[in-house]
Amino acid sequence: MLWPGDDIASSGAGSGAARELVAILADGMGGHAGGALASRTVCETFVDAFAGTHETDTTTRLISALSAANDAIAEKVSENPALSGMGSTLVGVVFSKDGAQWVSVGDSPLMLYRRGEIALLNEDHSLAPELDRMAEAGHISVEEARRDPRRHMLRSAVTGDEIDLVDISRKPLAVEPGDYVILASDGLQTLEQSEVERIVSAYAADGAKAVAQALIRAVEAVRDPHQDNATVVAVRVVPASGGTVS
Repeated sequence: MLWPGDDIASSGAGSGAARELVAILADGMGGHAGGALASRTVCETFVDAFAGTHETDTTTRLISALSAANDAIAEKVSENPALSGMGSTLVGVVFSKDGAQWVSVGDSPLMLYRRGEIALLNEDHSLAPELDRMAEAGHISVEEARRDPRRHMLRSAVTGDEIDLVDISRKPLAVEPGDYVILASDGLQTLEQSEVERIVSAYAADGAKAVAQALIRAVEAVRDPHQDNATVVAVRVVPASGGTVS
């Protein structure tokens, strides 16, 4: 499991024993206590289930780990009905010799930074994309779409019920030395994507921890009174040395 600010070695075919690292971010909901329990349950169950499966196909393992996390939330609610309504987003990324593969549910963004540019890798399961499409079609204005109070409502989350929308990578994404893979809660969306790109560029040479901390500082500097909590996990790909992880 990777915590905010980790470097991993990129390795090509035949560069040593196969290695896997898992990065996960879960943004809980359901009040302070419920949200914290949900995110912790999702993270711990997902990692344990992914590591414990006997499947060899990564996509199957990711889906199985997601299912286990969802079942764990259902069990917590069954044990304590007062927790009804709690849930969490989830972004789980597996790094191996084949590259990066992921599964995600909710609106927590997964981004790739490469050679000065940043791109969103996963789908946004909030109402924001739907409102933006309505604006593009001329049904509402761009400003109305941006200010709509429903913008952050989730269309899918890990709640113990059937999961409506799941984003799963179709094939491994090859990673290169110098790449950053960034997992974040939706609180990071306080910053424009161009600003995230600028910050990562400015701190890329200082390592993953510096990048994650700089992004959090930038969110705090906005001083938005309605700011959502922001969490960032940054993973930097570094050249392999003897197949080891640094």
